[in-house]
Amino acid sequence: MATVELTKENFDRTVSENDFVLIDFWASWCGPCRQFAPVYEKAAERHPDLVFAKVDTEAQQELAAAFEIRSIPTLMIVRENVAVFAQPGALPEAALEDVIGQARALDMDEVRASVAKAAKAQEKK
Repeated sequence: MATVELTKENFDRTVSENDFVLIDFWASWCGPCRQFAPVYEKAAERHPDLVFAKVDTEAQQELAAAFEIRSIPTLMIVRENVAVFAQPGALPEAALEDVIGQARALDMDEVRASVAKAAKAQEKK
């Protein structure tokens, strides 16, 4: 499956309609982004059941700002509308596969419970 280009117009729909979305925040002038692109594309081919998306931070500055992207490339993984991973830097192929495996293995009921608990603790402050 080819990667999906995310914009502010299709971002929410793409993330809410798919249980597992990987998002590569990148820019055409960024050397590490260009280096990471073929690794990301290969992973997309290996995992056709997942949505691999890209956000061009130059064209989609509002999205980049909304997610406080300070360094590119940044990889984010959203499972069931919860951001479960976000890390700047170009990952080597083995590291990307490891991250995908870890994200697949997450118990999302536990993740949601943890998020709710953290939100409740934040409200008390």
